[in-house]
Amino acid sequence: MITSNKEVLGEGEAIRTRVCDLLEIEYPVLQGGMAWVSTAELVAAVSEGGGLGIIGSGQAPPDWVREQVKKTKAITGRPFGVNVMLLSPYASEIMELLVEEKVAVVTTGAGNPGKFVERLHGAGVKVIPVVSSVALAKRLARSGVDALIAEGMESGGHIGDLTTMALVPQIVDAVDLPVIAAGGIFDGRGMAAAMMLGAEGVQMGTRFICAAECTVHARVKDMVIKARDRDTIVTGRPTGHPVRVLKNKLTRQFLELEERCAGGEEFERLGAGRLKLAMQSGDVEMGSVMAGQVSSMVRNIQPSRDIIAEVVTGAEQVIKGVSGRVVS
Repeated sequence: MITSNKEVLGEGEAIRTRVCDLLEIEYPVLQGGMAWVSTAELVAAVSEGGGLGIIGSGQAPPDWVREQVKKTKAITGRPFGVNVMLLSPYASEIMELLVEEKVAVVTTGAGNPGKFVERLHGAGVKVIPVVSSVALAKRLARSGVDALIAEGMESGGHIGDLTTMALVPQIVDAVDLPVIAAGGIFDGRGMAAAMMLGAEGVQMGTRFICAAECTVHARVKDMVIKARDRDTIVTGRPTGHPVRVLKNKLTRQFLELEERCAGGEEFERLGAGRLKLAMQSGDVEMGSVMAGQVSSMVRNIQPSRDIIAEVVTGAEQVIKGVSGRVVS
């Protein structure tokens, strides 16, 4: 029986939680803000499909981010967000332009957005950081953020140490904010599992790489679709910034650096520009194909709207099957 504060609606209706009300979206499904992947085309399609599309700013300059924001606004009137990597040299400038543009939501990674919260809230912007530990979740909750994305190490890109299954319930127990689960979530079963752990929404990245509206190179989508269960690998652990990617020639070179205990500068030189090389130019051997452990579950290319509907409907069916009845 479902005993959390979320409400599961009747047959054919959506799972509605505090996340839906907070973000003014139809379904509690967020699309991960992936650099060189989450551009206006994908973001607008996800928001039009009832979820929350999120532009991935990565280390892009402010002019590029503003262009993507305006392009997204031209396609959809629905809420969308921007992910800001706080290690970016442009982070402060991007936050200011997001205030000017009155973007609905900012998600953050790689740091503490506390110093930006008051300014963003003053412009009506919701702030939702990505966290990978209970300690960080508690600290950010005190800073006044609106919700948290608890991301397990199953995800693609930069990762923490805990799995989603272990991380989500610990963060749910530690804070009073809505928690959104991320990492290793692909379908309705994953969404239902996350909600049974106390999450009130999910964020998915890897599955949206193969959305029809995603503009990444076709060779990247093909690589994800052909991936097997053990085809991801974590590189860069010695640097303190581990990254999960699909295996290729580049990952073998990273492992060689690790084996000979190379310095951080060598890792930086090898990694510079590799994400764009893969995602935009289609070099899937010497580019960095950031994708999560659910890559092997992706079987085809689908419109974003269909992905969201399939996940939400599947979650409803699983939850009703487990609970036996609907409980507010």
